[in-house]
Amino acid sequence: MILVGLRGVGKTVLLYRIRSQAEAAGYRALMIEAPEDKALVDLLVPPLRQLLLSMDGMADLSQKVKRGLRVLKSFISTAKLKYGELELSIEPEVGSADSGDLESDLGTLLVAVGEAAADRETAIALCIDEIQYLSQKELSALIMAVHQVTQRNLPLVVVAAGLPQILALAGRSKSYSERLFDFPRIGALAEPDAREALTAPVTNQGVAFTEEAVVEIIRVTQGYPYFLQQWGYEAWNTAEKSPITRDDVSKASAQAIRNLDESFFRVRFDRLTPREKDYMRALASLGAEPQRSGDIADLLQIPISSAASLRNNLIRKGMIYSPAHGDTTFTVPLFDQFMLRAMPGWTPKSK
Repeated sequence: MILVGLRGVGKTVLLYRIRSQAEAAGYRALMIEAPEDKALVDLLVPPLRQLLLSMDGMADLSQKVKRGLRVLKSFISTAKLKYGELELSIEPEVGSADSGDLESDLGTLLVAVGEAAADRETAIALCIDEIQYLSQKELSALIMAVHQVTQRNLPLVVVAAGLPQILALAGRSKSYSERLFDFPRIGALAEPDAREALTAPVTNQGVAFTEEAVVEIIRVTQGYPYFLQQWGYEAWNTAEKSPITRDDVSKASAQAIRNLDESFFRVRFDRLTPREKDYMRALASLGAEPQRSGDIADLLQIPISSAASLRNNLIRKGMIYSPAHGDTTFTVPLFDQFMLRAMPGWTPKSK
């Protein structure tokens, strides 16, 4: 399963909840986050090593676990990784996961790990956050590895979370990914759920919102969970008595926007180059809905090829995505409004 959604919709929270449920069901759950600048093998080897060693330390000797460790040693050696204390005092299994081809070797490794888990009558849940940061080759290798594990009916599952561009990445990596994975969409809360998210916590404290206050918060947050939290928090701190009114919400909105601008939005804005900021500002100028790539290039007064390069960089950084061919929009809800505030008076300059 790969949870798909924009920033701030609760994908990571759900992934941690799934991990907890897996552990409660007897799985050995591994949680890793895929940053932009770290290879998949660097992320996988330490937790897999720890997992296999923990299984190897169980009561009875297991040749499947021993083999898993040997295959891991082969994988490490071929990948030319240097882990220091992670060196395994075991001989590698020559001919297994040592070809140097990630698509081949990762499958062999995960199959060996799955066989070790089956031998120990346990199961493994590999949870990966920010999966959209894997390279095309890494994602392809992971999908192939999961396919091999599934074909052998081994007790190893992969649950991940990522931005919407993971759908296109997975499709380009392997055509059968849509049959192998479920891709549940995680988005803004429906109005009844957004209402409950706001009112239930305060009701438990003997406090209430007026109807007008609830409607206003849902309007400005568009039902996105992170923003509902932020506005609810600021409204609670602003109001002097119950019920929390629309006037309280209006005052709270100014503080909520300041806090978001200084943290949630700013930390992403500061990662951009000047040209990338221009691209994002042009996108925001055209409106909150998805925009055609050619229209953004026209506004920037640059060739569409130059705009495409900027667009690709911003997709890799997780700032924008393409909801349909030729369209572009933000991965962060309400980011268009932030860009207008962050770069007031902006005018396009020919690059």
